[in-house]
Amino acid sequence: MDATETILTPKQINYQNLAENIINKFNLRGIEGYYCIDREEANAKAKRFLTPDCTVSWGGSVTLDEMGLLADLKESDDYIIYDKADAKTPEEKREMFGKIATSDYYFMSSNAITMDGELVNIDGNGNRVACLCNGPENVIIIAGMNKIVKDVHEAVSRTRNIAAPPNAVRLGLETPCASAGRCMDCLSAGCICGQIVVTRMSRIPGRIKVILVGEELGY
Repeated sequence: MDATETILTPKQINYQNLAENIINKFNLRGIEGYYCIDREEANAKAKRFLTPDCTVSWGGSVTLDEMGLLADLKESDDYIIYDKADAKTPEEKREMFGKIATSDYYFMSSNAITMDGELVNIDGNGNRVACLCNGPENVIIIAGMNKIVKDVHEAVSRTRNIAAPPNAVRLGLETPCASAGRCMDCLSAGCICGQIVVTRMSRIPGRIKVILVGEELGY
């Protein structure tokens, strides 16, 4: 055995086997799938898609932040960055979304991914899922293996009960789930479960690229 060869744990081997099966399902759906053993490898993989002077943006994602990708993008002079945080007024926000929606590359995570290769995402205002559905030329999704679920029903449950409550806390929202720690099926003004989108396939083959990561990332 090479001294530099990585010895995988049983959990890592299981993640890799599961990812390979899901990637095969992605292929049937017009989605490109990749697997990286950890966040460092995924970070490097994601940036290899980018070309000099391309336009880049992203949707709100703890995963992208945890893996250091957002910091790398913001610090680089190789790309033109469209960061929605730079827009302050309603007019600026509208103009910025127009740029984001026509960017070359859009990064995001997925709230859940089924074993059959479907992507399930829930949004408040819908700007993130809008870009997933249409607009940016390339959508690159990065998701830890903790996001994998059995089916769409389980995906929606996971998103509303596991992902939404801590996201509401992170965003400082006064929603029922933020205090209860689970979905309360609310219709409050700050509800972040306004839009539920199931992506079954990509009609533009390869537009959506999913990098599965062999560790837990995000909510």
